[in-house]
Amino acid sequence: MKLVRAEQDQFEFEMRFGEQARMRQLLQRYPLVPASHHRLSRGKIPKRAENQQLLEEALQSQREEHRKQVESLLNEPQRFVQIERGYRATFSRGEIEWLLQVLNDVRIGSWLALGAPEEHPELKPGISAKAVLHLATMDLAAFFEMRFLSAVSGDLPPGQE
Repeated sequence: MKLVRAEQDQFEFEMRFGEQARMRQLLQRYPLVPASHHRLSRGKIPKRAENQQLLEEALQSQREEHRKQVESLLNEPQRFVQIERGYRATFSRGEIEWLLQVLNDVRIGSWLALGAPEEHPELKPGISAKAVLHLATMDLAAFFEMRFLSAVSGDLPPGQE
């Protein structure tokens, strides 16, 4: 994925066909972090169960809204414009910040599904297909996160891959 242009709060990217397809697949996997993963702090909290329920309901509402935004983005006719080598897509700074949240959920959800390992697991003989999928998902989400972060921070100049 290459940053083509960055002007004010608009960022235009060029993606190869495979990159765009993989990005779509990643976004369609949202949400992956289980709702039960988010917990109130361990300190003394009055009405812990009731407050935990409120937290989970608020997170569920946010996840549903993000899911609708994912669907809207993926179905927006002019979002991904086909070009000779793939696609061009333009995102605002706000959309990138939101995409970073979604991609991070997918990456962390995959990491949790792998058992939250301390180190990046390696591909070993006999590793399950499900584990391979989670590893690939984790790595792809990290790739897109780094591209978006580098573009927004100015570390990725236009024209570089």
